[in-house]
Amino acid sequence: MNAIHSTITAFFIIGYLAIIFEFYIKVNKTASALLMAVFTWVCLFFEKDSFQELFRNEVQSHIADASQIIFFLIGAMTLVELIDSHNGFKMITNLIAVKSKRKLLWIIAAISFFLSAVLDNLTTTIVMISILRKLLPEPSDRRLLGATVVVAANAGGAWTPIGDVTTTMLWIKGNLTTLSVMKSLFLPSVFSIVVTLVLLGLKLDGKFSINKKRLKNAKTEPGAKIVLSLGILALVFVPIFRSITKLPPFFGMFVGLAVLWIVTDAMHHKHESRHHLRIPYVLAKIDISGVLFFLGILLAINSLEMTGILKNLAVFLDVHIGNLAVVATVIGFLSAIVDNVPLVAATIGMYDLSSYPPDSALWQMIAYAAGTGGSILLIGSAAGVALMGLEKIDFIWYMKRISIVALTGYLAGMALYLLLNGIYI
Repeated sequence: MNAIHSTITAFFIIGYLAIIFEFYIKVNKTASALLMAVFTWVCLFFEKDSFQELFRNEVQSHIADASQIIFFLIGAMTLVELIDSHNGFKMITNLIAVKSKRKLLWIIAAISFFLSAVLDNLTTTIVMISILRKLLPEPSDRRLLGATVVVAANAGGAWTPIGDVTTTMLWIKGNLTTLSVMKSLFLPSVFSIVVTLVLLGLKLDGKFSINKKRLKNAKTEPGAKIVLSLGILALVFVPIFRSITKLPPFFGMFVGLAVLWIVTDAMHHKHESRHHLRIPYVLAKIDISGVLFFLGILLAINSLEMTGILKNLAVFLDVHIGNLAVVATVIGFLSAIVDNVPLVAATIGMYDLSSYPPDSALWQMIAYAAGTGGSILLIGSAAGVALMGLEKIDFIWYMKRISIVALTGYLAGMALYLLLNGIYI
């Protein structure tokens, strides 16, 4: 590792620590993430011989990748906020409004798990946090349930080709097929979240102060049912659009957003009192700080990928560990620290399809590990980063309350996969 690579790694570690200890240093994590991204990229500029060549061939490519996720995030947040502004989640919150903390924990996890399998873990987290805000106005009551959403969404996204970006990547590249990955990873994914919920529920007792009467009497805005129905269809349409056109997911999200924009304009433009139900007003309520935090994280990790640090890490694991089950498990641990996409991309480059054909145990283990391993730390997945931005959850709080149980659930799911497939370490 040369001096530039060492400097980039140092900037990443310092920025990462600043994000972790945000509460103690009194510096907003978005500022730390943005500075971390800029400094790591400045180091890359010094390493390259030609500024223009770097800008054309690499900077634009990584900015494009990060922008796709940011566009998707903005579109999803706008759709969810639009439904919320119409009080469209009223029907759902009424159905799940149970006061028992333990029951609500399982209900929220089940919905998140299966919703993530159809949509993706990021969209699912945004939707579920919006529902939780209606159900539990007090932020302190939402912390544990919000963290549960992240763990359940990551587990639910791992067993379908469209539920998690790494499983999708393996599917598109031909390493996995639809029915095989669903059949092989469904039970391990379920088992991982069940173990996590059992452990979380051990110390969870009592009831939430949910005012069911207030929820039932909450005013439903004009067009709420139409907006809710079209909003859900728009979210479900995204993976379908991607499958048909092969275009990035944000295009499908923008199609849904445009349709909702036209419909709400048509419904409300004649009524001055309904300006709060139209998208220009809704856009002003989007958490831009959370979006910028997400952008900073993505760009910083892209810089690590460009230096080859992540690739070298993957090769190191292969050389010094060798056992595929252990390598896959360690990749899950690493995905809790850095983005799972470059890790999986590096792994795909290490192992070819001639040696490990489609649907072999290696690819299935990597899909499970990269998908669910990100739950171990709050910053380890898109869902966790979104929760951190939306709910201002502290990294240390998550590590103390969730990391150990998420780790246990992750290992339990991996152990079940190995057992079902007769693989021994």
